[in-house]
Order: sequence, then C-alpha cells, then structure tokens
Amino acid sequence: MAAAPARVTVRVPATTANIGPGYDSFGLALGLYNTFTAEPADSWRVEVTGEGAGELSSGADNVVASSMARGLAECGVAPEMAHIVCENGIPTGRGLGSSSSALVGGLLLADAWCGGALGRDGVFSIAAELEGHADNVAAAVFGGLTACWEDGGHRCAPLTPAPLAVVVVIAAEPLCTKAARKMLPDTVPFGDAAFDAGRAGLAMAGLLLGRGDLLGAGLADKLHEPYRAKAIPDFDIVRTALLDAGADGAALSGAGPTVMGIVTADDDAAAFERAARVAEKAQRILSAGGRRAPLALAIDRTGAVVL
Repeated sequence: MAAAPARVTVRVPATTANIGPGYDSFGLALGLYNTFTAEPADSWRVEVTGEGAGELSSGADNVVASSMARGLAECGVAPEMAHIVCENGIPTGRGLGSSSSALVGGLLLADAWCGGALGRDGVFSIAAELEGHADNVAAAVFGGLTACWEDGGHRCAPLTPAPLAVVVVIAAEPLCTKAARKMLPDTVPFGDAAFDAGRAGLAMAGLLLGRGDLLGAGLADKLHEPYRAKAIPDFDIVRTALLDAGADGAALSGAGPTVMGIVTADDDAAAFERAARVAEKAQRILSAGGRRAPLALAIDRTGAVVL
C-alpha cells in the first residue's frame, strides 16, 4: 500500500429520496454540496464550517471521521487517523441527505487515500450498510436518479433522468430521521399499498421521460407522507404553494421536513430557470412562516467526486 497522500478532497451532493411513493427506493442527486478534506494527523480531528457548525462532533465520532475510519479498515490500513475539514452546504436534519453525504464523504476520502481500492460500488455497499437503507447514499454516490432494492444485500440501478430541476422549501427546524421512521405504522391498508405501486410507476416514468403530467399524479403517496405530515403542520400549505407556483409535482424530501417540487423542461438549464421562477412565485405565496426562502436546485448528474 502506497503512503497516505498529503491531502485529499472530495465533494458529495445533497439528495432527495422517496420522491413520493418511492419509499426507501428512489433517490435524486441535487446541486448542493458538502466538501470534505482530510490530511494525516496523530488523532481524529474534525472542523465544520457552514451548515452544522457548532453542532456536529469535532472528534472520532463525527460521521465523516467514523466512516473514513471504516473505509480505511476495509482497505487494510487502519489505524491511520486524519484531520478533516467539512465545508457543509447541505442543511442537517432537513431531509436532504446530509447524513448520507457524510457517510459517502468519509468513505470516499478513505477510497482516495488508498488509491481507489474500494471503488464506487464498494463505497455504495458500505454506505448502504451503515445507513441501513440505500436510497440517499445511492444518489449521493452515483448522481442522477437511482432506484434501490434489497436482494441478499443492497442493490442499486443508476438511471439517467430527463431534464429536471427541483425547488426545495427548507424548514427552520430539523426533523430526526429516526423519529420520522417511528411515526410510520407496522402495517398499511392493502388499498394504500396498491395506490403507491401504481403511483411509483407513474413517478419513475415522469422522471425518466420528463413528463410533468405523470409527475403531478405520480408523486402522491399514502405509505409515509400522511403519517409524517402530522409532525409537519404546514406540509399541505407548502406543497400547495409549490404546485400553485408552477411545479409539476411536489412531495416531502426524504423524511422531511423539507418539501420539494420538481419541474421539467427541454434541457437542464431551462429546467433550472423554470425552477427559479417557481421558487420566486412560491416565496410570494408563502411570504411568511418558519421556513427558509424557496431554493431552486439543479440536478447533479455526476455524484460524489474526488477533487
């Protein structure tokens, strides 16, 4: 094994997962990023700027550090340690994949540290194991649109979405993913499961074909949103505002509390311009409340990269 590099830097995109009825399966990478830099040190030290500064751990239990340590162990070079600098643009605890970004970022740092010994598939496999579900980490690793399932392990199909952009309305306060999962029932009515099976097909077709009419119908969900909405009292208000502002469809981003709208166009640049107009109109509709101003985001088609 070659000596550790003097410094490695990686960039990981935000993600929106579930995308309505694609519970624990669909993921989409977004043009909002965390950047992580690591260099050899005599102990694990983490500096955080941007989102999560002053809140996230500065020691070995920081998710970026612990996942990097796991990646190094997989490469057979533990117990090397690092000083990590996190420049975070992804809000924490808002349903935009911040924890998945940290997991993927740490593993990709380890992969770069070891000359690519893990590869993207290895980074995905370990990240999905650590996260417990694969939707966010898949989109963060591979970029674009991903569909995940379990078959003796976590599986992922990277897909190429049509020209799209997203508008996110980010809540002022976080919602813990573990708490959001506890809101879900152990069983759901058969009719609700059948409803989501049909809508998931529509949603995926809309994402792949750029069909706004299919997204409008396909993003409806009965498996998780009705239960989580109880902890997000303005969900319907924000969702309706996005639709009234011109989004083709709208849904919770991940477990929430962020609400996202999707728009289509002839190319990504035109989709982003349309998303910016939707964000501006939605801001005028909402005007007040405990959320950040609507933000237009491009689709990230590259995924996590070594810079």
